[in-house]
This record gives sequence, C-alpha cells and structure tokens, in this order.
Amino acid sequence: MTLLTGITAQRIQTPRLGAAVLGREADRDDTPPERTVVLVHGNVSSALFWQEIMLALPADLRVLAIDLRGFGSSDVLPVDATRGLRDYSDDIYATLTAMGISTAHLVGWSMGGGVVMQYALDHPVLSLTLQAPVSPYGFGGSRRDGTPLTDDDAGCGGGGANPDFVQRLRDQDTSAAEQTSPRSVFRSGYVSASYTTDREDLWVASMLTTATEPGNYPGDTVASPNWPGFGAGTIGVLNTMAPKYCNVSGIVALEPKPPILWVHGDVDAIVSDASFYDLNYLGELGIIPGWPGAEIAPAQQMVSQTRDVLAAYSAAGGEVTEVVFEGVGHAPHLERPAEFCTALLKVIGSGRIG
Repeated sequence: MTLLTGITAQRIQTPRLGAAVLGREADRDDTPPERTVVLVHGNVSSALFWQEIMLALPADLRVLAIDLRGFGSSDVLPVDATRGLRDYSDDIYATLTAMGISTAHLVGWSMGGGVVMQYALDHPVLSLTLQAPVSPYGFGGSRRDGTPLTDDDAGCGGGGANPDFVQRLRDQDTSAAEQTSPRSVFRSGYVSASYTTDREDLWVASMLTTATEPGNYPGDTVASPNWPGFGAGTIGVLNTMAPKYCNVSGIVALEPKPPILWVHGDVDAIVSDASFYDLNYLGELGIIPGWPGAEIAPAQQMVSQTRDVLAAYSAAGGEVTEVVFEGVGHAPHLERPAEFCTALLKVIGSGRIG
C-alpha cells in the first residue's frame, strides 16, 4: 500500500547489510551510469518519500532510491557515529556495487545530502544534488567557519531529540493530536504551511519506518559540564552529524569536481541559519532556559556554512548551481516537484566524470 503504481521494490544483499531499493517498472538494468540517478533520503524518512519524483523523471533514466540502514525496509543495524556519515555512504557503495553500478548521479536530501557528500569524498560520482542538506560541518554546535563550540559537542547528538517524539515513533502514532506526533512534525518541519497533499499518510508511514533501537534513532548521549548539560554520544543517527564526527567540507579539494546542484527552500524550519531544531537557537529564543549567550552558544549558521563551502568549491574550479524556492520548506521535491526535476535534469545534463 505504500508503493505508488509504477514503483518496484527489491532487496539487495551485500556483505554489509540487506538494503531495500526502490526502482521503476520500466527501468533497464543495463542503463549506463550517465543516465542513472540514485536518491538518498534524510533523517526520519525513507525512500518512500522519493516516489513522486521517481515517476516524474524521464523514462530514459534509471532511477533508484535506497533505504539507509535503520530506515524503510533496509536492515536495522547500529550506526557507528564516530565514523560520521560513513556507515551510510559505505552501505550505499556496497549496494550499488552489488547491483553492478560503478558510479551515478547522486541526490541527497537533508542528512542524505551529507551522506552523498561523504560518498563523493570516497568514490567517483557524476554529479551531486544537495536538497536542504545538512551543513558540511554537521548539525549544531559550530561557528560559521565550522569550528566546534565545545570539545564534547554540547547540545548536539542523541540528547537533542524530543523524547515524546521518539516514543510516538515507537508507538506508530499517526495522529495529529500533539505537536510531537510525526504527522505534526511533518506539517511544521518538513514542508511549508501552504503545502497540501492527498499523500500525507504515505509520508507519515515513511517517517514511522524509523528504527528506534539502541544504535539507531536518535542515539546515545553523555553528560556535559557545558550548557545545556549533555553532549554527543558515539552511536546512533543524530550523533553521526555531531561536529566532532561529521565534516565533509573536504569536497572543496575533490579532483575531478562533479557539478553540484544546491536546492533549498527559504522557509526551511530544519536546515536554516535560525533552525528550530538547533538547541542554541531555541535557547536564544528563551524556549530552553539558561542559554549562556551568543558568544558561547551561538545558533549554527547552517545555510551560510553550506554557501561558504560551495563558494570555495566554485573558486577551486567546481561548477555550482544554487536554486532557492520561495515559500518552500525542507522538502522542495514535494512542494515544487516540476521545478525540482527541471533543475536536476540540468545538472545531470552537465554531469561528467574525469
């Protein structure tokens, strides 16, 4: 019931994990790499979120969407956060290798944007499309230049998740009765207030595939002497994006440099210079008490950090295209699918591998 007409699902067994992969009924296995697109979802979601885009893309492409470990129908395995996002990127490489795919155009959404940047650091890609990507310096706890605010990443990682939201994921809550329900979080965080759809149940079902076992979402936490009293642990989803573990700004030095498309909405509540998911920003607003001030705990300038890194990438000879959708939230591919596809096809057309 969660697959749209024209979408297929298969399971790919690799030495690392069993991965679930969505495709399209008419796609050919012998499609060349330059016509192959791999879609990577973000946190608290799955490949199901890509289905509308998959069906909208031209028939001469092979379009795949992979479930990351602990999401969708892929194996639930613990995530070693001390490797940053590498567990995920290594899983994707193992999956594509098992499918006989040597390279492709990679598209990453939110956390998936960080995953595909990590992938590009380790393996050749034809192009990168970053949709509302996590900052190259991770999520939370860093200054504009990526310098961590504290040695223990105070306020970052597993301890930053709302416990009631986590419990509602466990309970498979589909209601909108509380602000912490997955459906309410989708409406307030994933999309803009103007977005309407008759497929909301499908998007919520995708969110509810998130594994909450130890080592998965959200991850562990440690006590910290720094505000707000906890720091990043070593396992689990949110800890993979803690600044001390996650830094993919090295893409600036890639050779050859694949073309990069950066797509984001200007009312994104999650990835922003004023993110409602950044505890330092919530402290600045007075929502979390005891905030020590902007000198000690400034809000992370997530979008500005991405812009700085991509500007350096461009200055070093890379091709970067930025597309900003006005009035759009964290999921441009849902809110503006036609425009998203147009932008993606342009970068695929210019995609190349040295």
